[in-house]
Amino acid sequence: MQRVFKNAAITKEAVGFDLKEAELGRTSGIRYGPRPIDLDILFYGNLRVNSEILTVPHERIWERPFVLAPLMDLLGSCVENDTVTTWHSFANCKNGLFDVWDKLGGESLIGKKGIKRVLPLGDQLIDWSKKTHVMGILNLTPDSFSDGGKFLEARDAVSHFRSLISEGADIVDIGAQSTRPFAERLTVDQELDRLIPVLDEIIKLPESKGIILSVNTFYADVVAEAVSRGVHVVNDVSGGTLDPKILSVVADLGVPFITMHMRGDPSTMQNCNNLHYGDVCKEVALELYQRLCAAELAGIPLWRIVADPGIGFSKNTEHNMELISNLPIVRREIEKVSLGASHVPFLVGPSRKRFLGEICGKIDPVARDPATVAAVTCGILGGANVIRVHNVGFGLDAAKVCDALLKHRRKADKY
Repeated sequence: MQRVFKNAAITKEAVGFDLKEAELGRTSGIRYGPRPIDLDILFYGNLRVNSEILTVPHERIWERPFVLAPLMDLLGSCVENDTVTTWHSFANCKNGLFDVWDKLGGESLIGKKGIKRVLPLGDQLIDWSKKTHVMGILNLTPDSFSDGGKFLEARDAVSHFRSLISEGADIVDIGAQSTRPFAERLTVDQELDRLIPVLDEIIKLPESKGIILSVNTFYADVVAEAVSRGVHVVNDVSGGTLDPKILSVVADLGVPFITMHMRGDPSTMQNCNNLHYGDVCKEVALELYQRLCAAELAGIPLWRIVADPGIGFSKNTEHNMELISNLPIVRREIEKVSLGASHVPFLVGPSRKRFLGEICGKIDPVARDPATVAAVTCGILGGANVIRVHNVGFGLDAAKVCDALLKHRRKADKY
């Protein structure tokens, strides 16, 4: 088994480079964050190198949590222990690498000693562990199920954007194409005609400073145009299946990518075949993992990916309830094939959706806001890092209470 792991530095002499580090990009990027040239060789099969300029395997790796943490994130937990135990430094450990990691403290080390998982956003590093982030929804559509037609005019959309910010949104997700069941698909040009005038006005606002802007689209060309105008994040309900070019475009632009689970497209996602599950948590986890892999292979690193189980998309009421109440199971299923993928931030978006109306007997989507609070509360307590809501004020209060409860729980677990 051969792997070269990212994190730290390898000297230019060791790899035969005579270029300056600056020319390679070593000095660019985010300090203590991902950079173009930033490598350690932790292992390379059974190869041993011991010279003045290079040591393989990495010296005293078993003592260094800051090295083991990213290594564990890159390994899949399905790696055979008999393979891992042959790796030099871990040969005398009963269960190899996993045994060493557990003895050092394992997952409990994250958040301590400067070890944390972050998402690079421009020149910032977003730490999802500090709080639950609230994403407000701005639909520029005539046919969205909840607020279709309300924000077609630029002045109305801008006014609503201001309202979302004043209520406390961390992120605003702007969508010009409806993804409700059976929605008619727009062309790229039609979507841009709706999006660009509003986006250009929003970017000018003083209130937009410090706010993360997300574009909700599955078109690569829309992504390129939106990011060129100042959008920070791409939110694709199809995870790259409706326009595969979107993955390479996002990779080239170097922006975070929210990939969602959905079978089919909005016009077919609720048909019988797409609603058939044996074990919904397991199947959604594995299908979502496939989208994470596709994004990685296209050049989007895991640290720029957010995963969304797709509440309401190719799911019925029972499926939605099962997923919201069992997010830890979804993570554990992903963990079986990739520890790193299981630690990406999770987004849940049950806001005002039909299944809440079915449960509560509410026909009017706006009347489902209290039910939305209950659903996002369950999601946050189950490990969601971002909630996508129409009513930001209600969502923010729910997030604050959940964050306080989780902080209290962690404090209690120490004793």
